[in-house]
Amino acid sequence: MVAPPTPNIVGLVPLLMVTDIDRSLAFYVDGLGFSLKNSWVPEGRLCWCWLTREGASLMLQEAGAETRQKLLAAGLLGNGAAFYLQCKDALAIYREARARGLDTVHEPQVGNFCWEIFFADPDGYKINFSSPTDVPEETLLSQVEDQA
Repeated sequence: MVAPPTPNIVGLVPLLMVTDIDRSLAFYVDGLGFSLKNSWVPEGRLCWCWLTREGASLMLQEAGAETRQKLLAAGLLGNGAAFYLQCKDALAIYREARARGLDTVHEPQVGNFCWEIFFADPDGYKINFSSPTDVPEETLLSQVEDQA
């Protein structure tokens, strides 16, 4: 019997073009609890970084002034991009982020048999944390907390 091949692809790491890398870094690190894994700091200014939190990673790169103006004028930043992070307990992520002062796009709700927590970063990228639940569809977190 032939052993199955070892997986070649071991992850997907999106690169987000951002308008203000310091502001975005604060959102992801201070707000969502990611940590800085690697960075590129030419001439003392952070231009690119790789962030991780548990099994998820993403990269941020600050657009140059000309590119930034084009992206902003065209409304392209964050447009159509959404990232879904599957969790064991998305509500724990929600509570951590709230304790750090971060607000969600809307109240956590059950959808597709999962708690769904949506954030939008400073450039409009959608970040969703979800975890399985047996709570009925379309239940809001406040409804569950009110029953407790």
